[in-house]
Amino acid sequence: MDLQELLDQRKISKYQLSKVSGVPKTTIMDICAGRSDIERCSAKTVQQLAKALGCTMEEIMELSSPYDNQTGLPKDRSYLERGLPSFLEDSIAVMKSAWEKLDQGEKYLRWDCDYCNLQTDINNAEVNQIITSEQAWYLREKYLRLERV
Repeated sequence: MDLQELLDQRKISKYQLSKVSGVPKTTIMDICAGRSDIERCSAKTVQQLAKALGCTMEEIMELSSPYDNQTGLPKDRSYLERGLPSFLEDSIAVMKSAWEKLDQGEKYLRWDCDYCNLQTDINNAEVNQIITSEQAWYLREKYLRLERV
């Protein structure tokens, strides 16, 4: 959970938290946006936030940022699945179904065909610049269970 999720859960705005805690609104906004990391805040700031939110300093320190500190991109990469062409969405749906069958121990003899079709569709979409290389690798890792080395 991150600070924004905690605020949403408690129905508190950043402005309200700022007023109650004494922490500048810009600091709170930076933490929620991933521009600042709670771990880099002073103990006083963490204490003020904890007191205002009715939790311990440890609980505040355990809050994570929704963004990767190195890249600035969201940690949840599901945004890479938006706007995919329909042929790729169809192949993904078929492969998801195949994995479900296999993971449940069912005997499913077409999984290799489904796997190859999805791999072909991902490669085709990438080569023809319908999706980015980042999207292609995300799909390979998630749906083909490949590891990028």
